[in-house]
Amino acid sequence: MIRSWYRTAKNIALSVTLICLATLPAHAADPVKIGVNIWIGTAPFYVADALDLYKKYNTSVKLRFFNDLALVPPAMASGGLDGGVLTYDMVVANVARNMKQRVVMPVDYSNGGDAILASKEITKITDFKGKKVAFNPLSPSDFLLSYALKSNGMSEKDIKPVNMGAEAVAAAMASGGVPIGVTYQPSISEIEKIDGGKKFHVVYSSKEAPGLITDVLVFNQKFIDAHPAEVKAVIQGYLDALAYMKSNPDEAVKHIAKAMKLKPEEVKEQFPDVFNLPLADMPKVFAKSKDTMSFHTTTQVIGELLKSKKQIKAIPAVENTYDDQFVKALIAGK
Repeated sequence: MIRSWYRTAKNIALSVTLICLATLPAHAADPVKIGVNIWIGTAPFYVADALDLYKKYNTSVKLRFFNDLALVPPAMASGGLDGGVLTYDMVVANVARNMKQRVVMPVDYSNGGDAILASKEITKITDFKGKKVAFNPLSPSDFLLSYALKSNGMSEKDIKPVNMGAEAVAAAMASGGVPIGVTYQPSISEIEKIDGGKKFHVVYSSKEAPGLITDVLVFNQKFIDAHPAEVKAVIQGYLDALAYMKSNPDEAVKHIAKAMKLKPEEVKEQFPDVFNLPLADMPKVFAKSKDTMSFHTTTQVIGELLKSKKQIKAIPAVENTYDDQFVKALIAGK
């Protein structure tokens, strides 16, 4: 009798457990792990994370912060991350090296958030000849510098490269170690404020080549194939965050400032330096056009620069760098 009651109770408990597990939302599953770095263009992800805007789509997301975005692709390849917010030039390079990564959504493009700064007597790119220039190799800073030099009939052979992380550029310039540096926000603002703004200024920025430095949401093809619902949910949460930032700007800034470890006013100063694409503008990056917003244009520009620097052997087919099915579905209201 006791054994019978125990067996019955055990069966009931097991049934209840199974029912509970079956009715738990997908949100209770392992979160989608996305690698990001501290960058104003990634602000909507900070808002979505703070407000858990993915929950309504039965998905959870875990942001993993990296000081160096170059560490994100290897983490994706090893399975430590499911996706990441990378710059598009990184995707072109990775796909050229046979990594199966696909852009599922453009996030933002740098609109002055990446820049080349120099001492006040240096006023144009051609003035860089023979001078020390500090930048982080194999990074968006390297790419912006290469593009600026090429646009002015120069190459890296015309300067004296000084390799260092983007965060170290401000200190190197302040100490007088280098007269020219390539970096991004918030370091740009820090350099401009040195000596009360009397010492350095921006000579060239991403504003002069809109769309050239674009941040994109990337997943491995294997993850896309296995978890399309989660990929779509991440995009939907991001779009909800964009809407929240527009309707509740002051509250949004508080969440962003906390994530970036900045004061709200410092966050607001950086907003003009990037442009976060709304859903309606996203198809532009996938469309075939000669606009610098289009991957069909920037892939060629980026690929030629990377190939000339011997970072890749061949320029990949642009169609192998992205998967626009999710943006198309959301545009269609599906």
